[in-house]
Amino acid sequence: MAMKSELVKWSPTFSCGVKIVDDQHKGLLNLVNDMFNHVTGNEADERAYFTKIIQQAVQYVKVHFMTEEKIMLHTKFHGYSEHKKAHDTFVLTVVESVRNFQEGKRFILSDFTKFLKDWVLTHIAIMDKEYFAYFKAIATRKSDGRLSINQSDVARQPTV
Repeated sequence: MAMKSELVKWSPTFSCGVKIVDDQHKGLLNLVNDMFNHVTGNEADERAYFTKIIQQAVQYVKVHFMTEEKIMLHTKFHGYSEHKKAHDTFVLTVVESVRNFQEGKRFILSDFTKFLKDWVLTHIAIMDKEYFAYFKAIATRKSDGRLSINQSDVARQPTV
């Protein structure tokens, strides 16, 4: 059995401090790594893999985006509209790629995987960092050191 490779590895610098979001980001990186490990150069094998995985992947991304957006709305994050627009644009790009794939157009798994990796890492490193800082600024630190955001934290909006 071939050894699995990691195209991208989770780093604490990707953490926003909200466990569910961090866990979902780890899941996105695992998805990218799984796709990377299915790049074989054999178009038939890659198409079979992509057919099997893509709907699950799209659903995972949609759930993750809904989670982030729900937290942003709940905390009155000022960058919500721009962030949602980036999410929507990404979903439309992926849906278009899936449609092209389903119509039998040329599909290169390594190119799609690179697109996902680049988008996810750039999105976390740039756009998500904006709400990471915001969440950390409004959160209350619990006695165990974890951050928590509750209604009273949202009421005392800082300027970030």
